[in-house]
Amino acid sequence: MRLPLLILHILGGSVSLLAGTVAMIARKGDRVHRVSGNVFTLGMLTLATSGFWLAILKSQVSNVIASVLTFYLIGSAWLAGRRRNETGVLDWSGLVLCLTSAAGVLTLGVRAVSSAAGTDNGAPAAMSFIFGGILLLAAVGDIRMLAHGGITGRPRIVRHLWRMCIGLFIASGSFFLGQPQVFPVWLRGSIYLIVPALLPLPLMIFWLIRVRFAGAYGLRPSAIPVIGDVRSGEREIADQGFVKL
Repeated sequence: MRLPLLILHILGGSVSLLAGTVAMIARKGDRVHRVSGNVFTLGMLTLATSGFWLAILKSQVSNVIASVLTFYLIGSAWLAGRRRNETGVLDWSGLVLCLTSAAGVLTLGVRAVSSAAGTDNGAPAAMSFIFGGILLLAAVGDIRMLAHGGITGRPRIVRHLWRMCIGLFIASGSFFLGQPQVFPVWLRGSIYLIVPALLPLPLMIFWLIRVRFAGAYGLRPSAIPVIGDVRSGEREIADQGFVKL
């Protein structure tokens, strides 16, 4: 059973890295962006699902955590890109999953801190607290969205953007830093692997700042590369001065 899951995992990760890169740099709203964004989403969900079951079979708690976090972030980001000012059962289910996962991850972190090895079931305390913090931050966003009956405008794009980018970072970090055996010995641990692994984070910060202050400073960037299908929101964003379509 492991071999088919491993093949799916590798294929999902490879497709995600390629499609995510294309979606990040493509002009928002055009065909290339929509197709690559949807391919990225499908690849990431495949990666997360296969990774979850592989981690269960191998009793790797840290990878179970990463898989759940990735699936939730990508799924909720995709929904944010396709819908506006509406919520549904998937959003409520996502919040429940997010809060449950956060509670479990933070519990692992507390137990890891109390242990002599600084880990709990193979999950380092630092990783548990970082992932737990991301989940809590995402849960706050979910609660606000559900309380208002949906999300529109700039907050919707921000929600879509940061969740997709964190998902892409998990994929790039897992490959370039988490699989050193697939690279030549001289390349392992070098800047040539560290840079592509961390690149989604500075790109995310750059685009979040640009989206946040585009209207405030009169900037009209020609394209904001949000990953995914955002056809329903193209005119909404353009009307607010973020994108000139």
